[in-house]
Amino acid sequence: MRRKYIYGPVPSRRLGLSLGIDVIPYKVCSFNCIYCQLGHTTNLTTKLNEYTPVEDILKDVLDFLKKDGKADHLTLGGSGEPTLNSRIDYIIDTLKKMSKIPVTVLTNGSLLFIEKVRRAISRSDIVLPTFSSVNQDTFVKIHRPYPTLKIEQIIKGLCDFRREFPGRIWLEIMLIKDINTTPEEIEGLRKVIKKIKPDRIHLNTVVRPPSEEYARPITIDELQKIKEFIGEGCEVIARFKKKGKTRYLEDTKNTILGMIRRRPVTLDDILDALIIHRNEALKYLDELIAEKKIQIAEHGNKKYYEAVEG
Repeated sequence: MRRKYIYGPVPSRRLGLSLGIDVIPYKVCSFNCIYCQLGHTTNLTTKLNEYTPVEDILKDVLDFLKKDGKADHLTLGGSGEPTLNSRIDYIIDTLKKMSKIPVTVLTNGSLLFIEKVRRAISRSDIVLPTFSSVNQDTFVKIHRPYPTLKIEQIIKGLCDFRREFPGRIWLEIMLIKDINTTPEEIEGLRKVIKKIKPDRIHLNTVVRPPSEEYARPITIDELQKIKEFIGEGCEVIARFKKKGKTRYLEDTKNTILGMIRRRPVTLDDILDALIIHRNEALKYLDELIAEKKIQIAEHGNKKYYEAVEG
């Protein structure tokens, strides 16, 4: 039976074989990023709450560890901003009692100005915050954050967290063509990165289908130049199309449609065939239904997706 709150383990360029753990419901977030592959945020908030039953999450992880147990990292992230979960400290502590597998946190970094949040995720081994601009207007354009969030407080939160956190910080810089890629933007990023002092800097761009079509990627050559400009500890993590091959995530929707045209499939069939998050698959399925290319049919108490004829 497919577990509700975990997915994978999924091969990751940064984390090896990573077990994803959803500690926040779908699209509950402090940001509504224009590049997010999961679509628009439906609950834009900075309110800390349990949101998802913590014991149910841990039960899923324990079941995985007992039956499978092979992963390089246990990664809190997934469908929204994990630091919104008010019991994330308990989750991390319990995971570390369950297993010796390192615990990582994927975060947008927006709540690190809150001391309680910093203390909570300091229990993890690696934290991977996202950072995109030192300019408030650019920050708002990219992330469409909860209205009270300011880039100055986020930068301070990242710097404070660096001083307090004994583990590793891998800072992801998301670069979007013609939005935060001017020389002034990149220079501003370099200056603040020196203040934050992350252990690694990961350069990324829009390689997954974004929420907004105007969120466009920069080229690998541009990424390499920015990497050289930022300097030591910086690497490019964006996965680009190789000659003669199809970029996996860019064509996921068409891949799913192709599967359904061959034969009716369940959501679990799709997840077993493709290395994507459950909610990402549901987004593509909803789009295909809206486009009237597929429809839902019930067979033997199971929901199947089948192609629309004609």
